[in-house]
Amino acid sequence: MEHTRILTTSRAHVVSVMGAGVLWGTGGLTGALLIDRTGLGVLAVAAFRLLVGGGLVVLWLLASGRLHRLRTSARGVRRLVLLGALAALYQSCYFAAVQLTSVSLATLVTLGASPILVVAAESVAGRRRPDGHIVAAIVTALAGLVLLVGTPAAGDPAAVLAGTACALASASGFAAITMLGARPVDDLGALPTAGLSFCAGGLLLLPLAAAGGGLTMDLDVATLGLLVYLGLAPTALAYGLYFTGLRTVATGSAALFSLLEPLTAAALGAVVLDERLGTAGLIGALLIGTAVLMTATGRRR
Repeated sequence: MEHTRILTTSRAHVVSVMGAGVLWGTGGLTGALLIDRTGLGVLAVAAFRLLVGGGLVVLWLLASGRLHRLRTSARGVRRLVLLGALAALYQSCYFAAVQLTSVSLATLVTLGASPILVVAAESVAGRRRPDGHIVAAIVTALAGLVLLVGTPAAGDPAAVLAGTACALASASGFAAITMLGARPVDDLGALPTAGLSFCAGGLLLLPLAAAGGGLTMDLDVATLGLLVYLGLAPTALAYGLYFTGLRTVATGSAALFSLLEPLTAAALGAVVLDERLGTAGLIGALLIGTAVLMTATGRRR
């Protein structure tokens, strides 16, 4: 009976991490619509995304009467701030890579390097070789990612080098969030951890966003709806699911499930924006889906 309960919980956590990847995939389209509507810079959108997502969680904690019952140690507060700083690093470095080079290079390096960095960290910490099953899934996923996103066009070598460095910094930030999120912060729970840390991350990102082009916009009903969705679904809820899943899902596997993000974004682009994937893109999507299935039927932590 106990074994069945543990297995059911483990499967639910896999679904949680996969759900996070799907929700992240809706963030790109929502952010693009918000930028087109308001003219905000990408750093401003990233800052508002973290602040709105964190703020909505705090409002929920207040309304439910849970906020005053939260007890966090000084060490827990430091970890919340660190998670927020890593989220700000991940967002800002990714957008910096996009501005220096292209979306394709930033996406390839950031999402491609993240599972490799996590699995490498797992292996070093555990003093063991990487699991062969997960290595095969990573290779399959990387091949699919190249075909889905496309090969980056050649550009100024200095800009490409700087953009690649920013994308690697972004990948390192996401990998660190994954490793750190696998350990609960005191007894806060996954969603309060995400909300409180993102409030901190948004506040840290605000000065950079203000220096990069301002934070003002015309706030109408449609813009407010986009802001609320961006903060709620692909941010607060997605990371709440991700941190929940990390309780039993191996961190390397969780990082691989994040590749559902470009898969979802490509599907939304085809349905909403009438973007054609082409043969290479369809093969890439199939390979990523195969890698996700390989991971889902593989190991647990």
